[in-house]
Amino acid sequence: MTATVDVEAMKGRMTAFIQKLQDDICGALETLDGQGRFREDAWSRPGGGGGRSRVLEEGAVLEKAGVNTSIVHGELEEAFAKKLQGEGRSFWAGGLSLVLHPRSPHVPTVHANYRFIQQGARAWFGGGADLTPYYLQDEDAAHFHRVHKAACDAHDATYYPRFKAACDSYFHVRHRGEARGVGGLFFENMGGDLEREFAFVQSCGNAFIPAYLPIAERRKDTPVTEQQRFWQEVRRGRYVEFNLVYDRGTIFGLETQGRTESILMSLPPRVRWRYDYHPEPGTPEARLEEVLRNPREWA
Repeated sequence: MTATVDVEAMKGRMTAFIQKLQDDICGALETLDGQGRFREDAWSRPGGGGGRSRVLEEGAVLEKAGVNTSIVHGELEEAFAKKLQGEGRSFWAGGLSLVLHPRSPHVPTVHANYRFIQQGARAWFGGGADLTPYYLQDEDAAHFHRVHKAACDAHDATYYPRFKAACDSYFHVRHRGEARGVGGLFFENMGGDLEREFAFVQSCGNAFIPAYLPIAERRKDTPVTEQQRFWQEVRRGRYVEFNLVYDRGTIFGLETQGRTESILMSLPPRVRWRYDYHPEPGTPEARLEEVLRNPREWA
């Protein structure tokens, strides 16, 4: 059992890390976009804690981007407390969560989340990052995975295959029988030494910029047709379905009375659901669906 004093110190260190990471990522994204700027909303949670939400909308590259940090604490509802991994109703949770919805369908949507949670006498880290393309470029998926694999391998050679498989399993839209995207990493409560896990979380968080920005830079100026934009909005519908039906972060935020606007920041600005829509066989759209139904190894 990790000593309480160590957990208390870890809370402060995690807070400092995610706030700096938020600054670094927002700065890099503003440079990428060249036009848009993040608006910051600092908010307080009535039950304890708060956060700072940063959202960029209608940029040149990023149609909607959110990079949020939150530090919340207090008492959980009894029924929800029993669903978590800890003990009792008292909790503390600190994390960074981001979702980027680019304007171009040639630039993938991306999500990342890193968090530290204490519930009673138990404390654990969780997080990950995953890529959701609309037009699959194998080199982009491979790059995203290779950068995260390197972050894993610096700590433990077993991490990448474990957390890649967990990502494929978690980001699965069960009612559609397909993955949300081409995956990445997902881990929750690794069950080991908190000091070692914090070092790993820092490596993963710092891997985000080199994993994603080269892809966005490479694809952002590719010409776009109306059909490609239509497909992007159809696929965004799948993203919404996952986040509102299955996503644990969304559920946790709502159950702990977090700020609704910040929790639902992950939803795309333009989306559509076309009844029983299927792409034409042999098209790039159909190839994406085939890969999403049969997850691949990328690194």
